[in-house]
Formats: sequence, C-alpha cells, structure tokens
Amino acid sequence: MTDKLTERRKSVAVAVGPVWVGGAHPIVVQSMTNTDTADSAATITQILQLAREGSEIVRITVDRDEAAKAVPIIRDGVRAANVDVPIVGDFHYNGHKLLSDHPACAEALDKYRINPGNVGFKAKKDSQFSSIIELALRYKKPVRIGVNWGSLDQALLTELMDKNALSETPLDAREVMHEAIVQSALQSAAQAEDIGLGADRIIISAKVSAVQDLISVYQMLAQRCSYALHLGLTEAGMGSKGIVASSAAMGVLLQHGVGDTIRFSLTPEPGGDRTLEVRAAQELLQTMGLRSFVPIVAACPGCGRTTSTVFQELAKDVQDMVREKMPVWKAKYPGVEDLNLAVMGCIVNGPGESKHADIGISLPGTGEQPAAPIFIDGKKAMTLRGPNIAEEFKAIVEDYIAKRYAS
Repeated sequence: MTDKLTERRKSVAVAVGPVWVGGAHPIVVQSMTNTDTADSAATITQILQLAREGSEIVRITVDRDEAAKAVPIIRDGVRAANVDVPIVGDFHYNGHKLLSDHPACAEALDKYRINPGNVGFKAKKDSQFSSIIELALRYKKPVRIGVNWGSLDQALLTELMDKNALSETPLDAREVMHEAIVQSALQSAAQAEDIGLGADRIIISAKVSAVQDLISVYQMLAQRCSYALHLGLTEAGMGSKGIVASSAAMGVLLQHGVGDTIRFSLTPEPGGDRTLEVRAAQELLQTMGLRSFVPIVAACPGCGRTTSTVFQELAKDVQDMVREKMPVWKAKYPGVEDLNLAVMGCIVNGPGESKHADIGISLPGTGEQPAAPIFIDGKKAMTLRGPNIAEEFKAIVEDYIAKRYAS
C-alpha cells in the first residue's frame, strides 16, 4: 500500500445508526433501492439483498405520504430479519412536510438526505430547510446535504454568474458552476450548524455526472471543510460505462485521501441485479488496497494458448463460490476476506502467479500435458488430473480456509 493510501483527509466522524462515517473509520459502502417505497414488502426484500451483498448503508426514496407511512414497516421488517443496516430517507421538495406529518417515519430513519437545490424555493427555502434540520435535532438524526448539479440552486448560480461577468478576470462557466456547487453545500451546512446541528451530524455530497467535474468539486470541498464526504458520480450510466466512469472519478479522489463513504449510481440492465452497485464499490476499495471484503480471485484473461474454456469456467465457479459462501465464512473465519486465489490458464504465467497467491491452480493450455499443479502458500502441493478438477480444487480451497482461519 502506498503512502498516499494511508493519508486519509481528516474529517469529522458521523454516526449513522450503528455505522460510523468519516474520521478514522473505514470507507463505507452504500447503495439505494429502486423499488416503490410504498411497496414495503418489495423494499424490505431489496434492502436485505443489498445488505447481504455488503451494503453498509441503504437509502430509500420517501416522496409521498404512502412512502412515509411504509418506512416504519420497512424498518421493522428489516430488523426482524436480524439485519441492522442503517436506512436513509431521500427527500426532495416536500421532505419538511413528510417528516412533520409522519413522526413514525422521522423516528424510524437513521439519516435524512436533503437537496439544497429543491428543499424549498424563494421565500420558503430557508423555513423549509430549517424545519428539516429542527426535526433532525428532535429525533437525533444526522443529515446528508446532497447537492446535485441537475438540481442546483439557480438563484445562487445566477448570482455567481453575474458577479463573474463583472470580474476583470472572469472564470469560464464550468468553473463558476463548480463554485456554485461547493458554496451551496457549505452554505447549507453552515446554516444547519447555526440552527444547532453539529458537524458530527452532517455529511456532504456534491454529485455531478462528468469525471473531471467530480474530481474538481470534491478537491475544492476537501480543501474548504472538514465535514464527512459522500462520493458518487451521479447518473453514471449502465454496465461497464458506469463502472469505469465511477471508478475513474472516485479512484482519483480516494487515492488522495478524499472520501468517507461511496456509492456507485449504476443504471441496472432491464430486470438486472441492483446489487451490482455494491459489488462494484467493494471491488474499487479492495483493488485500491483500502479495504478487504471477499477473497480476491486472480484469473488469466485468456489468449491463443488457452483455447479451452476450462479455466474460464473454473474462475467463474470459484468466484461464485466465494460470493455465495462469504456470509458464512465471514462469521466463521475472521480474516478470510484477505485470502488470495489464482486460477490460471497455461504454463506461461500460471505457476508464477499461483505461487504469489495463497492457493493457485495452473490449468493446462492448448497442447500442454493434461495436468493442473496446485500451489499452496507459495509451494507446489499436488497435481490434479481427470474430469473433476473443478470440484477438487474448490474442496481444497474450503479445506484451506477451515484450517487457516478457524477461530
């Protein structure tokens, strides 16, 4: 791990239910449901899926009375499943009214997320913002002040644009927008503190959908405040585009110690798995050496020497096994998330890569002898042959874990 990765920006720690965000605490992975919150059964099911995949905080939309009424039911359903993941309410436009009209909702949530750009307009803005902060104080809840460039405070942006136009050295419009985003977040946080909400109950986010914009805005925030920061590229997109864009933006910031909690805002494929955003966030933190969540499976990419699909199938089998068994392993075998596995496809890098892993297998490439040497803790331990190599290798992995990580 490089020195850069050990130099976390100093931020104020915030308790979100049983989870701590910021300070010296590990960077937290969070996610958001895409169910209709009023459908409490579907929302409970998805929260449990996200939590079991490893989401440490889950956010839900609270957009109308029916959703607000469902929140206590959802909280109770999740807790009944022995899952204590914090549940955050996402409010836009009418949060002040929903929280006021539904005290059971206000009490059940672990955090409120509000947007300074649409918490209220003109004369109502300050009073409606104050109302939410006062409710957060009453119920002892932290608040995320989440600025989004798609709903940026237009009055503030116009004011800064007008001032910039009169400047002798005007900035370009994009730089003015960055400043407006930062000022919106910091002014709202200062207002919340003036009302009585401590910095230890404030988290800030400033989401944009372009990589370089996100990096610039969060670098500005990091220099100008000590609030805990939530990172995320908004409207990141679908599939590899969303994962690559989010990883590029957040990776740069995390490398420089900026960020206390992250979310991948991925668009699921039609009928796709919402938990992909959790896995992507975990894998970013793990590949950067910031946290460990599941054993890493290094696998050969394949080339002309590996025309067989055996190594691909085994790599998938092993990775699926790791994900499936991790909830049990994590409870039973502390430290198993640091395990390194290797599934390699030919003699070129297979033995060497396998020796660097805790357990590795080097499968035969095209034209090689039909034998698969197994390396354990850097030494060749055995050679597998025959049609049952995959099952035998997975059994070896499980046996190794039981012996090495038993309490």
